[in-house]
Amino acid sequence: MYFLLPLASTHPFGSFPAFQRLTLMTSIAPSQIIDALNWRYATKVFDPTKTIPADTWQALEESLVLTPSSFGLQPWKFLVVQDKALRESLVPHSWNQRQVADCSHLVIFTVKKELTLADIDTFINRMVEVRGGTADALLGYRKMLVSTHEAGYMTTQWSKLQAYIALGQFMSNAALLGIDTCPMEGFAPARYDEILGLDAQGLTTAVLCPLGYRSADDRYADLPKVRAKHDDVVEHR
Repeated sequence: MYFLLPLASTHPFGSFPAFQRLTLMTSIAPSQIIDALNWRYATKVFDPTKTIPADTWQALEESLVLTPSSFGLQPWKFLVVQDKALRESLVPHSWNQRQVADCSHLVIFTVKKELTLADIDTFINRMVEVRGGTADALLGYRKMLVSTHEAGYMTTQWSKLQAYIALGQFMSNAALLGIDTCPMEGFAPARYDEILGLDAQGLTTAVLCPLGYRSADDRYADLPKVRAKHDDVVEHR
């Protein structure tokens, strides 16, 4: 079980409600994680008649919001596309892969093409909003973020790497809920950006993830999972 106990706390950045984790999260057995990951696969054929229940989708959507990121900057926007006509228009630009049209929900992971100082200030202000305190108390942290930005580290490619953190967490959570996924890099980013009007928002497409339920006709569903031997990819020192 997982318990949160509110505590009175004074933080260097101001006073705000704190929570103490009394126990570790043990609501599922370790074997359930392995079972879920063995069950999942990159679904090639979705059943277009099945839809993810609203409460299940709400949890998955919130898991996107809760994704960790470098510095906490979250340089992304997750587009949830359910418009059938729009999804059909994306198929030719997805190497004609039907998953984007036949899935229950299509998530397009987009990232900011350019992270600006204004984005850093927005994040600082959000920290104050959530945790209390003042922006002045965070000047040291802001200075560190600005220096990293000015050093050229916060590139579009850096932002895309952040999106893959979100993708991995999202797919694992989906598997635990019995939802099928298919991570997709086989698409034309420029055409996606054009069709979705992303340029005007300063965004670009990083990766796709259709979700839903596997079709009984998907011959890949029952194939043995091919992975490297454990000792070939895991080394203890």
